[in-house]
Amino acid sequence: MLMKRILIGSAALFSMGLFYFFTWGARHIDQLLNLVARPPHCEASRDAKELHQRLLIADLHCDLLLWQRDPLAMARYGHVDVPRLIKGNVTLQVFSVVTKVPWGMNYERNSGVSDITAPLVVAQRWPMGTWFGLRERALYQARRFHSAVARSQGKLVFIGSAGDLKNHIERRRRDPDAVAGILSVEGLHALEGELANVNVLYRAGFRMMAPSHFFDNEVGGSAHGLRKGGLTMFGRRVIARMEELNIIVDLAHASPRMTDDILAMVTRPVVVSHTGVRGTCESLRNLNDQQIVRIARSGGVVGIGFWQGAVCGNDVTSIVRAISYVADLVGVDHVALGSDFDGATRTPLDAAGLVCMTEALSVAGFTESDVYKIMGGNTLRLLMEALPDGVGRK
Repeated sequence: MLMKRILIGSAALFSMGLFYFFTWGARHIDQLLNLVARPPHCEASRDAKELHQRLLIADLHCDLLLWQRDPLAMARYGHVDVPRLIKGNVTLQVFSVVTKVPWGMNYERNSGVSDITAPLVVAQRWPMGTWFGLRERALYQARRFHSAVARSQGKLVFIGSAGDLKNHIERRRRDPDAVAGILSVEGLHALEGELANVNVLYRAGFRMMAPSHFFDNEVGGSAHGLRKGGLTMFGRRVIARMEELNIIVDLAHASPRMTDDILAMVTRPVVVSHTGVRGTCESLRNLNDQQIVRIARSGGVVGIGFWQGAVCGNDVTSIVRAISYVADLVGVDHVALGSDFDGATRTPLDAAGLVCMTEALSVAGFTESDVYKIMGGNTLRLLMEALPDGVGRK
């Protein structure tokens, strides 16, 4: 009888654990990992507030689509949703999709054998095809984005081409309560080793792709992988196909060897969507001076991240210090915002608090023209040059 009670009690505890995991677990993980270090407020001057409202603001990286929040509803936690983007006067947000992250993720050495994303996918009740399929995880997140666009009554707009972006910017001058979104892939292990999947992801709306994330894959080496190699033969075919389709290459997380190989191949500007620089924060995660110079020579843009590992600080001053370093090294035309909002990061502000960046840049001595470029002008210029022509459709 005692053993029976023990077994029944154990089964009940196991069932309660599963209920918590599938009902509240993923939400609590989201709340614990995506934090604002300080309230998203600052003592912005009237001049900074007025300047902020005149800007066309763009951010190169957020991971909102990994979390089962409604992009159209303002959440009490995390960093990004459409209401907060509108409040922050954001013109365009790049929405990146994560498909696999190794257990024990670190900046030094990671194997691609394990997958911490899988239990999160299951806990959030994603379709069964996403439980083991990396391409399906990317496509599911794209469908979530397009569903939000369809439900938004014009508040969220899909950008698939230079024509789409031009139309959106013209509309923003009349209606500031609209945000554009571009889809990006963080790590081309989502291709599952098939070149044809570049086209599949393109048709789903992806216009930016980062070849690697936290581990080496079929395309090439990660800055955090075991071998940290260059482009593979398959990777060269992938980059060539991306060039044909006018898909923007994102060098975030790429190994130095793969960065060199890609810069030797591409004929168009590249981005580093979210990073820091070793000149202000020494880390394997961050770019050295030579890499920054070569990216700038491509016409590219470096997006400065907002989290501790990128800028060695949990304050806006640390972010501005990294921005200033890039501007001094290669010019103000090649630096931008790359927050990594909702990327399991702790940041000093959320999307609604971006006026703090405008204030801090102004205080640091950047001119109004400089602030315009850094806060979004450089990103929008690159996108207008690099996106496919015409008007895109999903």
